[in-house]
Amino acid sequence: MDVRDLREILADSASEGKKVAVQGWVRNHRKQKNIGFMEFFDGTVFANMQIVYDESINGFADVQAIRNGSAITACGTLVKGRNGEIEMQAESIKVEGDCPEDYPLQPKRHTLEFLRDIAYLRPRTRLFQAVFRVRSVAAQAVHNYFQSRGYVYVHTPLITANDGEGAGNTFTVTAAAPGTCVKPEDDFFGKPTSLAVTGQLEGETYALAYKRIYTFGPTFRAENSNTKTHAAEFWMIEPEICFCDLQQLMDVEEHFLKSVVREVMEKAMPELQFLQGYAKSNLIEKLTALLDSHVARVTHAEAISILQNAKKEFEHPAVAGEDIFKEHEKYLTEEHFKSPVFVYDWPKDIKAFYMYQNPDGKTVAAVDLLVPGSGELMGGSQREDRYELLCQRMDELHISKEQMDWYVNLRRFGGCTHSGFGMGFERLVMYLTDIENIRDVLPYPRTPGNCDF
Repeated sequence: MDVRDLREILADSASEGKKVAVQGWVRNHRKQKNIGFMEFFDGTVFANMQIVYDESINGFADVQAIRNGSAITACGTLVKGRNGEIEMQAESIKVEGDCPEDYPLQPKRHTLEFLRDIAYLRPRTRLFQAVFRVRSVAAQAVHNYFQSRGYVYVHTPLITANDGEGAGNTFTVTAAAPGTCVKPEDDFFGKPTSLAVTGQLEGETYALAYKRIYTFGPTFRAENSNTKTHAAEFWMIEPEICFCDLQQLMDVEEHFLKSVVREVMEKAMPELQFLQGYAKSNLIEKLTALLDSHVARVTHAEAISILQNAKKEFEHPAVAGEDIFKEHEKYLTEEHFKSPVFVYDWPKDIKAFYMYQNPDGKTVAAVDLLVPGSGELMGGSQREDRYELLCQRMDELHISKEQMDWYVNLRRFGGCTHSGFGMGFERLVMYLTDIENIRDVLPYPRTPGNCDF
């Protein structure tokens, strides 16, 4: 008998009456005296299919003994059930992999904390079937956007001798045996090395050869933080674009985000509908509003003025020349502008050395994209392309030009105006799913004290 994926069956408008076999798992098994109903899924589509059997099936008693979580092959005829959906009238059901009574995923709503402790099983739940399918669709949408526009996908190194110059605390890489001490010059690479916190700097070298590139891969931060938004290992999207200034970069960021959201809504609507119900949120309305929105643009100084003049008392007052807080992002996006907003031209003293220095000598051409419901989603800048000013800024911050001569020399050897941004992929997935904790959008989260799977 023809083995069919559930994805194919449910997409086939002429499936009714066909005899097929399906292979997958039992989510729930309801048994009555002379009949039984299995909630079946195979992971190829978000939907389930009901398998119905009665006493005429071969080995009725054995079939009734099949437990939740078991892997099965079921053969039978596809029919329309009472609710109008396709189900199977089974002729035979064979157990491919039995499951004991203590299988943790019984048909009830488990807490997220409980499911994190069994991360190897949680992809079988409805919630995580939805979350990780959205993650998969979003990842492909990222590639589709850049590939369709001529960007080259660059794999930047995960082991690096630079630390992104302040992008975050790093994990040291060493070949030394645990408990031993080795001088950096005697270690594997002959110098101090760490896991990468960003692929941006190396990405710039390829942008200045291909015009437009992007990186999309894992990055690492050794921050001892247990907040809902921090993880030690996560994925970053970092495009780099030549002959592109800050205003043009904001155009790219807006178009990119809307394109990814649109593709996810087109390809994963059943998952989004489930997630909206799970979170009791307005997820689909929020995403639709983003697609329809005009993204506002204000300078950092203008944003501070808006916050200081707001008829609202903040826990942290907005201060000129300083960073803004989550409560400020929420006010700007949800109350003042009622839309996403770009905040650009940030104070030089709180931004990285490589950002383009504005004529005022006080700000740099940096930008953050803030969105309703999540706050900061992307951060980017026009890069400093003037050799003398880059060297001067590195000297001010005591950053070695000798160790980063390859980066500095890009400004001497055919440099040009170029810009780029970074977006944490998990932050995007959290926005797309209304899942509040980064641990629940990572397949195997790496957080302080947690590296079990």
